[in-house]
Amino acid sequence: MSKNNTNTPALHGIRVVDLTQFESGTSCTQLLAWFGAEVIKVEPPVKGEQGRYSSTEGGNDSHYFLQLNANKKSVTCDLKHPDGKALLAKLIAQADVFVENFAPGVIERLGFSYEAVRAINPRLIYASIKGFAPDGPYANFLSFDPIAQAAGGALSITGEPDGRPLKPGPNFADSGAGLHCTIGILAALQQRHTTGCGQRVDISMQDAMISFMRIAIAAQTMSNAPAKRTANQSIFAGTAPSEVYRCKGDGPNDYCYIYTTRAGSKHWQSLCTLMGREDLKDDPRFATPQSRALNSNEIDAIVSAWTIHNDKHEVMRLLGEAGVPASAVFDTVELSSDPHLRARGTFVTFEHPTRGKVTIPGHMIKLSDSHVPIECPPALGAHNDAIYAGLLGVGAQELEALRHAKAI
Repeated sequence: MSKNNTNTPALHGIRVVDLTQFESGTSCTQLLAWFGAEVIKVEPPVKGEQGRYSSTEGGNDSHYFLQLNANKKSVTCDLKHPDGKALLAKLIAQADVFVENFAPGVIERLGFSYEAVRAINPRLIYASIKGFAPDGPYANFLSFDPIAQAAGGALSITGEPDGRPLKPGPNFADSGAGLHCTIGILAALQQRHTTGCGQRVDISMQDAMISFMRIAIAAQTMSNAPAKRTANQSIFAGTAPSEVYRCKGDGPNDYCYIYTTRAGSKHWQSLCTLMGREDLKDDPRFATPQSRALNSNEIDAIVSAWTIHNDKHEVMRLLGEAGVPASAVFDTVELSSDPHLRARGTFVTFEHPTRGKVTIPGHMIKLSDSHVPIECPPALGAHNDAIYAGLLGVGAQELEALRHAKAI
């Protein structure tokens, strides 16, 4: 039974100064906001952070930006202007967390290195996300998600065995770095309870990708050779079935992925029963996980001949009820319109002042005693008065002078 009668969010009272852009940093700070932190997004005047106008039209905030900046506050601040620097320093003095993911060297040139910020606020958690480790040979190299996926090994194991390396579809490196950064920040906040001091959280996108490569590294250890591309097969050890199978329908995603464990034959035997192929259970070609892997082409032909008679949803239902691991290949429209996922909050909808109703993936981490309703991402500078006047005590005349000087 819940003991939190006030529904105070998990990070209530934590203030985050957010100097992030694009995805890796913004995904981190959005998650902190969804845990209840006050996230103050500091953006350049006029245009805002680069994600606002990436892939957009008509002056509207981009859909890219709307996916990653819900529940934040926005202030404008020119960090190259002396008055803008002074405002940021005042914000830092009253913050708990500082997050940035500028290109290498930018935050230092702006005057807000870890050492400089620690001098302002020793209790601050200072988090940086870069493409590559700051002490490594590629420290000054630029990176985006596909670059980090290549650097972290993901492309080397994605694709057909005899084909070229392919980039996995999801943005594992960007949002993966953001998730790792969030975990580091939460750990540092917990340690601060003991030490009273802040510390630096250092995340590289290459490191984050390697974190997702553990099973591929295990495969390398077993074979003493680089992990290979195995298409839809398990990279660790072969098994069958382990493939997408065509189902009834002619759509590009009318497939069902079926996977049977290599740890035994229970799934395979259940599948045989479901397909009405009891005769296959005693077939020596399919008697063990190892033998099924060696005869995967024959198995794929048998399973495909069965799946083609039903649509992917029915195939998934039949297999699931029979205890065989399987999923229809859901596309983004099917997922975002799914009634259960909507009810669960996996997808949420808010009203945007210029784009109308916008649906985005919501908070995936469910805490029983911490609930933060999803709010529309902020308009550029929407909280200038509330933050600068209300929090920092800047007077009306000074605010007007800052606007006139284009410092905000």
